[in-house]
Amino acid sequence: MNGRWSAVWMGLVEGLTEYIPVSSTGHLILAGAVLRIPEEIQKSFDVFIQAGAILAVVCAFPHRFAGLVRSSSVVGGFHGARGWGLLALTTTPAAVAGLLAHRWIERHAFQPTAVAVGLALGAAAMLWLEHRRVTSRVQNLDGMGWREALGIGLFQCLALWPGVSRSAATILGGIALGLDRKTATEYSFFAAVPVLTLAAVYAMVRDGAAVTAAWASFFATGLAVAFVSGLASIRFLMRFLSRHRMDAFAAYRLALAAAVLWFSR
Repeated sequence: MNGRWSAVWMGLVEGLTEYIPVSSTGHLILAGAVLRIPEEIQKSFDVFIQAGAILAVVCAFPHRFAGLVRSSSVVGGFHGARGWGLLALTTTPAAVAGLLAHRWIERHAFQPTAVAVGLALGAAAMLWLEHRRVTSRVQNLDGMGWREALGIGLFQCLALWPGVSRSAATILGGIALGLDRKTATEYSFFAAVPVLTLAAVYAMVRDGAAVTAAWASFFATGLAVAFVSGLASIRFLMRFLSRHRMDAFAAYRLALAAAVLWFSR
């Protein structure tokens, strides 16, 4: 496939799956295998285009991000230094675990069969939690506490395995810890920003030499498409989860896992 169109498809995959609980990493690995993108380029590209998804969150919640930037005399709430403190507490477990285990995970888990396992296990967890009666104690982001932030951060570590999905891990983790569905989904978007930023910076430092001028337009195209499609997926997910459970995503994950295992034989 033409390089520019490959970038468009990969950008679409990143933007549409980063926030929907179906695993963007797993989909990018599968898409890269189909499009036959060079492995050394794809590793950097997959992380680089996440910057488009990060910008999508900022544009989707401008007032919330403005509240994080401005200092406030109000005690509590998701703003100012306290908001950044909660996000730091959520980000730290995955950042530490990623630094310690990323090479092992890249060697053993970045292949279709491992992605299928992650997709299936995530779907099972999704169905199990969605059919339990969980009491919601936190009704909005301002009700978030340190316990919930750290707990979601620990759940986010599960997403280091391709196929599990960072979005699924943080949303389900939030619900399990007492957040209502809307709050868990919103916090999942915000929690993505620091962890994806750290991943992007790390990838550029580690693999930046692989990105030559010949690939510049490829990367730029993917980033732009990821931004537009990411913004659309955020708006879709907020509307969808306000009315429906995640059973449809679980069914999709199980079907995709089965297809991957079938074609990987």
